[in-house]
Amino acid sequence: MATALARNYIAGNWRGGADILEIRNPSNLDESAGSYGMASVADVEEAFAAARKAQPAWRNATLEQRSVVLEKIAQAIFERKDELANIMSLEGGKTIPDALGEIVRAGNIARFFAGEALRLPGEKLGSVRPDVDVEITREPVGVVGLITPWNFPIAVSLWKLAPALAFGNAVVWKPSEKTPGISAAIAEIAATAGVPAGVFNMVIGNGPDIGAAVVENADAISFTGSSATGRRIAVRCAERLIRVQLEMGGKNPLVVLDDADLNLAVELAVNGAYFQAGQRCTASSRLIVTDGIHDRLVAGMVERLRQIKVGNAADPATQIGPVIDESQFDKVMSYVEVGRGEKANLLAGGEKLKLAERGWYVAPVLFADSTNVQRINREEVFGPFASVIRVRDYDEALAVANDTDYGLSAGIVTTSMKHARHFRANVEAGMTMLNLPTAGVDYHVPFGGRKNSSYGPREQGRYAVEFYTMVKTSYLSV
Repeated sequence: MATALARNYIAGNWRGGADILEIRNPSNLDESAGSYGMASVADVEEAFAAARKAQPAWRNATLEQRSVVLEKIAQAIFERKDELANIMSLEGGKTIPDALGEIVRAGNIARFFAGEALRLPGEKLGSVRPDVDVEITREPVGVVGLITPWNFPIAVSLWKLAPALAFGNAVVWKPSEKTPGISAAIAEIAATAGVPAGVFNMVIGNGPDIGAAVVENADAISFTGSSATGRRIAVRCAERLIRVQLEMGGKNPLVVLDDADLNLAVELAVNGAYFQAGQRCTASSRLIVTDGIHDRLVAGMVERLRQIKVGNAADPATQIGPVIDESQFDKVMSYVEVGRGEKANLLAGGEKLKLAERGWYVAPVLFADSTNVQRINREEVFGPFASVIRVRDYDEALAVANDTDYGLSAGIVTTSMKHARHFRANVEAGMTMLNLPTAGVDYHVPFGGRKNSSYGPREQGRYAVEFYTMVKTSYLSV
């Protein structure tokens, strides 16, 4: 079990660090969310040495042995869900229902890959030559470096950790330093479930030092974070000739057509843009609305936002908690000023809320009368922030939806199957949603986008095998 400060897990042992990280509760800045020892570059190198030593035995473990470990991880996540939810709420500002939903999803991911460990695909073919057989098998990559974000600290981590372990890799994991408590809890669960010493390692630290050291030592890198950081990682991985998988930003469109159900459209827009404080890469930050329904949708959203309770994440009545920290708060506020400077019409929010506790509370921001060339519609804000773009018709809506550097998730609200089918086929995004929020995906299907949103093989579902294994073709003379 990790002590208060010894939260790095290397070669089966808990470690402290020379530098101490203090986390404050974003819902109540007068409350500590924990103190954590930060890893050093030397710790990262030791973690990789341990992983390389341990990986061959894990690779040669039976499929059932790896499956059983992952099933134990899943069961522990389910059994500890209330405890884990409190940790996530305390350090990350998630409401308890949001945290519980993410935790259950993480448990399901682990359980899914417990099954996939038993279904490692392969193929046997005949040869064009007589008396020769051909077998195509999959082997683990080796030691995989995993770099995960703070906004979904357990779900995103499990959708990398679970397939990496299921297919026989060892891992060195660098979670976000903003959510070290939930990361340490995951490490405890993995250790207790029977992951062998050295196969699973966790190092807490910042990106420029510890993240960079992970990139320098791994056989492959799976990263979720900003597009700017992802580009730098991609360049270094190309220089090292190692495989890389990137999940990055989004500026996701939600198109609302004249024939949409108004109440449904309002709920989808509010849910997609603002829930979980808008800190989702799949959030609906661009609301592209046709003329006939525009004014009614905007009025409905303004009224709906008046009803939403922003508050302490631990309060059962809270619907939207705080943003995670001061830097994220300042970023949201800076884009409010950008929108004002661009002459967009601020209809709701945009101010710091003063509640009973000092916290990073933002009143959900809604701009109207905006255009797609403005910065508020080009750059990811990653907070409770959305802007409305008025368009003439479906054709203009599709063109505006595609006019972006990102391509993660795109939604449309309509009762027209003609437009729904055309949108699905022609919108430039990795995921499309019909009459659903742009945010919210299942755990057993592929996740990812295109353009500046994603690079490399898909995450989640059976498609994860493409990144975490390598194909070997073997010829056999018979």
